[in-house]
Amino acid sequence: MIAHKSSASTGKGDIARSFFGAFRFSRRAIELVWSTSHALTIALATLTLIAGLLPAGIAWVGAQIVDAVVAASREVQSGGAAHLAAVFWLVVLEGLLVGAMAAAQRGISFCQSLLRAQLGQRVNVMILEKALTLDLAHFEDSEFYDKLTRARREASSRPLSLVNRTFGLAQNVIALVSYGVLLVSFSPWAMAVLLLAGLPAFVAETKFSGDAFTLFRWRSPDTRMQLYLETVLAREDGAKEVKLFGLGPMLLDRYRGIFHKLYKADRNLTLRRDSWGLGLGLIGTLTLYGAYAWIAFTTAMARITLGQMTMYFMLFRQGQSAVSAILSSIGGMYEDNLYLSTLYDYLETPVRAPSGSASRGTHATDGIRFERVSFTYPGAESPALEDINLHIRPGESLALVGQNGSGKTTLIKLLTRLYSPDSGRILLDGVDLVDWDETALRRRIGVIFQDFARYQLRVGENVGAGDVNHFEDEARWREASEKGMASEFIENLPAGYETQLGKWFNDGRELSGGQWQKIALARAFMRSEADILVLDEPTAAMDAEAEATIFEHFRTLSKNRIVILISHRFSTVRMADQIIVIQDGRIIEHGNHDQLVQQAGHYAHLFSLQAKGYQ
Repeated sequence: MIAHKSSASTGKGDIARSFFGAFRFSRRAIELVWSTSHALTIALATLTLIAGLLPAGIAWVGAQIVDAVVAASREVQSGGAAHLAAVFWLVVLEGLLVGAMAAAQRGISFCQSLLRAQLGQRVNVMILEKALTLDLAHFEDSEFYDKLTRARREASSRPLSLVNRTFGLAQNVIALVSYGVLLVSFSPWAMAVLLLAGLPAFVAETKFSGDAFTLFRWRSPDTRMQLYLETVLAREDGAKEVKLFGLGPMLLDRYRGIFHKLYKADRNLTLRRDSWGLGLGLIGTLTLYGAYAWIAFTTAMARITLGQMTMYFMLFRQGQSAVSAILSSIGGMYEDNLYLSTLYDYLETPVRAPSGSASRGTHATDGIRFERVSFTYPGAESPALEDINLHIRPGESLALVGQNGSGKTTLIKLLTRLYSPDSGRILLDGVDLVDWDETALRRRIGVIFQDFARYQLRVGENVGAGDVNHFEDEARWREASEKGMASEFIENLPAGYETQLGKWFNDGRELSGGQWQKIALARAFMRSEADILVLDEPTAAMDAEAEATIFEHFRTLSKNRIVILISHRFSTVRMADQIIVIQDGRIIEHGNHDQLVQQAGHYAHLFSLQAKGYQ
């Protein structure tokens, strides 16, 4: 029995800690709003104070008007009129107070609207700034995407909502205190009745706020899938296959299925929330009318005046509204804090601290070395690369050959520090990549990935994306496009380098796959100081003749640079000084074309298969 009591006590303590712990983000939200606009925050606080004090004043003046009218009526019947002027001036005063109350509420709404716009932008920028600091591994993690989705969906509106509720709480507390000052003269118990009547509904509302947040977290993967299905069904890059393969009805049915699943959970929560809210809300209604009967009986016994009765009626009604609003604000703040936890959970995602500061190597002629490098993707069971040893000197070219998924692109990700090896080390000019300043390292590398970005921007900006320092430099666009063999078709576009690409915006122009790859090649050449060029299937969308022309041109331009090439076309691969064959993350063959053909191994087998296709 004792153990049971202890357990129950602990459970209650955990609930209390969980409830009050949920408010830990309130201070940070207020600081965020304050830093967004000092002037608007001060104005909102001042108007909230005024709006909290005025209702009690209006109620008190209303009571004076009723009593003055009763007195004036008696005077008129006896031939006097001394109280008529008092009635007039009291009515004028109440009108001024009501006008001030309306102005204060309008001012509060104005401040909230401006803060909402500024704060929404501020939080969205914070989310995007954080995204810029994250590693590639974060973006390849489904759980992280759930976290990001939750942060973006609700968190941009919650800080202001929390601050508005905080100011609303302050306003209603001020109003309730002012009502209490007037109600004490009627009965000290009046305030206790008001406060106790609102507690049951508050407890229920807080409980269901927690349930709603749990549901919100649970549904994040389904919400992301819905957004993805919308993208597939309604964007041009998925439209062709959706139509040709008849995928539309099936994907739309899946979209509807997710909605019905989420709707069912929402409906059940809403039914429970509203059922409890209705039942517990009746307690407040019964309390209000019980107070009315109490005041009416006291007036009938001539213990208070008719004006006081009117005032107390108003105070009880407004007091109950204030108590309800206070408890609702606290419950809402609890809910806002729960949702804000998703924002700060995302913003506080740990990131890898910059580890190096080197901007140049100790042996400029050493090139790139991989020494016993192994790497496994997070969550994967088998390594993507294992025990890789490799040396590429300046001016040499290296071709990577292997099946899809063998580890070729992973090797490039390690070289560019998008990932770090689990074991072994990679050196550039005698310095471990860990010790390089990442910006300095990446400025030395020009990369074209197989899935390069196709920006819905102008042609020139698509090229300029290769070097952010010269993003708007038209002369550099033209120079890089010449090297990437893209200038000829660019100059034939309607507006040349000013042509909008893609179909998302007006007058957008779509390019062929080969033209996009030339844009990507030009992008790589934007980094004129890059002495390492990495091409991951850069000409997969081109015909063999165009590819051969581009690579002859490319070899001329890449003298004295390290070139790393991934390609499935052996007519291109055979040009490389070194060729490595990767299988299941390991180097199984290494040499030049002639050496590997003579070995009659895996490379020779693949080469002969491809050669037969051209006979």
